[in-house]
Order: sequence, then C-alpha cells, then structure tokens
Amino acid sequence: MLTRTSVYSKINLLSFAFIFLASSTNLYPQSHQPLHSKNGMVVSASSYASKVGIDILKKGGNAIDAAVAVGFTLAVTFPSAGNIGGGGFMVIHLANGKNVSIDFREKAPLSATKNMYLDENGNYIEGSSLEGTTSAGVPGSVAGLIDALENYGALSLEEVIQPAIDLAKNGWIMSEYDAKLFNKYAGEFIKYPSSAKIFLNNRELFKKGDVFKQPELAWTLQQIKEKGADGFYQGKVAELLINQIKSMGGSLTKDDLEKYDVKEREPVTGTYRGYKIVSMPPPSSGGIALIEFLNILENYNISMNDWGSSKYIHHLAEAMKYVYADRTYDLGDDDFYPVPREGLISKQYARSIYDKIEKYEDKAVPANEIKRGDPNKFVESDQTTHYSVYDKFGNAVSTTTTINSTFGSKVVVEGAGFLLNNEMDDFSVKPGVPNQFGLLGSEANSIEPEKRMLSSMTPTIVLKDDKPYIVVGSPGGSKIITTVLQVILNCIDFKMNIQQAIDLPRIHDQWYPDELYYERFAFSDDTYNILEKMGYKFVNLTENDEFIGIAEGILIDNNKKTIYGASDPRGSGSVIGY
Repeated sequence: MLTRTSVYSKINLLSFAFIFLASSTNLYPQSHQPLHSKNGMVVSASSYASKVGIDILKKGGNAIDAAVAVGFTLAVTFPSAGNIGGGGFMVIHLANGKNVSIDFREKAPLSATKNMYLDENGNYIEGSSLEGTTSAGVPGSVAGLIDALENYGALSLEEVIQPAIDLAKNGWIMSEYDAKLFNKYAGEFIKYPSSAKIFLNNRELFKKGDVFKQPELAWTLQQIKEKGADGFYQGKVAELLINQIKSMGGSLTKDDLEKYDVKEREPVTGTYRGYKIVSMPPPSSGGIALIEFLNILENYNISMNDWGSSKYIHHLAEAMKYVYADRTYDLGDDDFYPVPREGLISKQYARSIYDKIEKYEDKAVPANEIKRGDPNKFVESDQTTHYSVYDKFGNAVSTTTTINSTFGSKVVVEGAGFLLNNEMDDFSVKPGVPNQFGLLGSEANSIEPEKRMLSSMTPTIVLKDDKPYIVVGSPGGSKIITTVLQVILNCIDFKMNIQQAIDLPRIHDQWYPDELYYERFAFSDDTYNILEKMGYKFVNLTENDEFIGIAEGILIDNNKKTIYGASDPRGSGSVIGY
C-alpha cells in the first residue's frame, strides 16, 4: 500500500513550495511529486477514510463501493464537514462509458417560506439562517450514499459501513490538526448541551494523540446498517432528530424525512481543447459555471509561459466576474426554476463574454458595470469536503459533501451523535443580501418547500479519449468552482502533474464583492503592480490564514497504466494507492 498524508500547516504551505527555480526547464514553482499506483487510488480529507476506501478496493469492491465507505467514514473522522446530517453530490464515470450524477442535496422543509428569515419590516434577521436548528435543511447524505451503492456498487451496505461503525465505537487518534480545529469551535459547542458533551472533552482542550470515541454515532450507523435508509429516515433515529429540531424552535417533521428523495440526474457536459468535462448539474452551480469558464478561456491561446502573468490573471479574473454574475441571476434548483443551462454552457454565449472582455482590453471592469447576460439567446441543439476514487476496472467517482459551515449548525442530535447542517443559508434569504460566502442571490434561488438550495460544489471528471483523465473537486464555498477550474487549467494548459496543479497558488473573483482574492506567490510583485494599474482591488488571503479551496485529485495516465493521486497541502488530507 502506498500512502501520503498532507502534513503541512496552513502557514507553512506557501512557504514550503512556491520557490521559482532558476532553471529555464522549470516554468512554475516547485512542488513535490504525486503518489502513483497501478490498481486504485483514494484521496480524501482523512487518512482513516482513505485507508477504508483502499481496503474496500482491495477486497474486490469497485470505486462506488469505496466512495460510499469513505463517505460514511468521513462522518466519523472528519465531523467538521463529513456528515450524515447534510447532503452532497456524486459524479460517476462507469467503466462501460456511462456518466451519472447523483443529487443528494438537502431540501427545504415543507413548512419553509420565502420570507422565513426576515422580520416584520422585511429585513434579514442576523444569523437566523446560520445558527441553531432553524438553519437545517432535510438531510440527504444517507439516502444518497445508499442509492449509489444499491445502483452501482458491488458490495453490501453491511460491508462498506462497518469500518465507520468500528471507528465511531472504538475511537480514532486525533492529529494536531484535528485537536486545533475542535478546540477552535469550543465557544460554539458550549451553547448546545448535546454538542458540548461530545466536542468539549469535559472542558479540557483536545490534544494530539487523544482517542475520540462517538458511541451515539456508532449506534446511529448501526441502525443504518441493519435497516438501510429507513434506519435514518424512520424509527428511533428520525424521532431523535425531529425532537432535537423541535426543542430548539425548528420545524422539520416526520413528513419531511419520509418524503426525502434522491435524484439521479444527467451530468452537465462540455469540452475544452479536446477533453470532455463531466460535472454536476443544478441544483449545483458548479458544473455549468465550470464549463462556462472553460468555454470563455478556450478563446485564448494560453502558452506554457503565461502562468502567473498579468495577461493570464486578467483573463481569468474577468471571466470569473461574468460567470459569477450569471450564477447570481440564472442558477437554482431547476425542478423549481427554468435554468437556461443550454445557453449558459454554449460556445456562442462564451464567445460573447470573451468579446466583452476584449472590448475593454487591459482594464478591470468594475462589478457594477457587468450586467446580467442573456444566455437564452445562445441555446445550442465553504465547510465541505471532497474525495476522489479510481479503481482498477476504470470506474471513477468524484464526490463532494457538506454541512455548510464548519461543523454545520454546531448542533448535535441528542442520542444520535451527528451534527445538523445549516444549509438553509445557501438559499437567497433576500435578493441582494449576501450569504456567509459573500454570494448574492436572486429569485432563482429563493426559498420554497422541498426546494434544494443552490450549491457551488463542483465534483468533476475530465475524460481524455472517453476514459477518465482527471478526477477532482474541492471544499471552499464560493471558491470551489475557481479551485477546480485552476487545477484543470494547470493540468491541461500548463502540463503540470496533479500534485503541482493542486499545490500552486490560486486566485478568485466572484463579481461581488469587487475584489481579486489571491494566495501569496500567485503572481509576482511586477504583475501585482500591472494589475493594480488596470484597476484591480486585492485581498491577500494568506495574510488572514485563509486559502482558496482544498483540492483532492487523481490523474490517470492510460498510456503508462499509472494512477497519480494528490491531496492539497492546504488541508490535512490523505492520498493512498495500491
């Protein structure tokens, strides 16, 4: 078994790798090499979860079996984002050539109303969509993972969920990263007795080496093992969940749980320089936005020397502004709103945006000058976690799941041991009012009963000659899409290996606020000065100990029959192959 765990702290990340070499043969900052293997690869945010996934592959399971096992394990060993109380998206490429996407995004409760987070004067009630049980959507993770397993897996639920049960019951050893993260949110957990008894360690700080046991969560997972989805959406677990929510003023009911349904959707697809892009459709904005980005950038001739240049950053940032403006106005759950998806991903519409960017030449267009486009004219015939899996049969899985904020609503279901999401904040609670990620919303993403809130999650598989080439995704709220975009560009346009493509510093611009976010060493001082003269306003995220995404990726070289895996050093992830 080959393994590598990211051990770089956030502070050390950008000091360790981004040193330009004098050699003319090395065009980019140096990075360590990706892990490689021949039979299978799992990349996730947790070394425990990655090992469970590889063990499943070794015993004959396929990539879907491993992905489901990883999903349940992350609920135990990565509770800040791994979950059974949230939701997510899975994109699958099967060895037979079929592409599938599974939507298990959370839903608004039946009692939800458009103005539920506004006061009598129509003003947003601060924090109401983020804190406590009023912020929780109907969870979809359990139903989604089981649906994927039943339709595309080869092993039983009992086989893939047992490792998670064992880790919850017997405990797992906390790293320094885990201990610091748990301790950081102690002030939030203390508000809720059900959370305090699990995450406050009897009011002692957690430390590296502590064994973290979760007997209540083990019991809940056992109910799921014995009864399938009914073990979560009905019976004692459902009763405990509903009681917890009602006791704190929430309104999720038995009917909400029983009516939850998983949607298998046709993936959104596009092309970029001969590669096929397979990604998540609405209610994720990720796939459409990613393909729109790539369609715009395909109009530029990007050379190997362009990385980090003012020209490249300018083209990237301006494309980002237009795409995020479209995201604001035109994207939502298309079971409820007519998303103009064909127009948004058309090459002609992208060309019209390219023409606008070129019209301004070397100028950063202010956000208030970027107007809503009309994609209908061009119709053609932050906490989240991601994991990528590839098996020896040729199946690939890209999965992103979330409970929204780090540790979600911070509320644990008493007796059941899992955290509730605070996903309702991903709706547009009021047009023009930004959510926690600074994203604006419109009527397309307004609250309605049983509607799924818009997401930025972008689980993606890139095909080369109809075979998996890149399997990638990231957490990061509004920055997910631009993270995935830049990893793909680094691999395709700049010929980087997957580890280097993930390691290198990134930029982000989301239209509003009108600022260009960047990580240290994303460009030189000279480039900074040129961009500043063009009108850009900057935010250095590294100064605030923040980063743009935490990508987890796999690249497959089918000619060499070699699988390369990479976990982002911005996080604490793990890549394991065999």
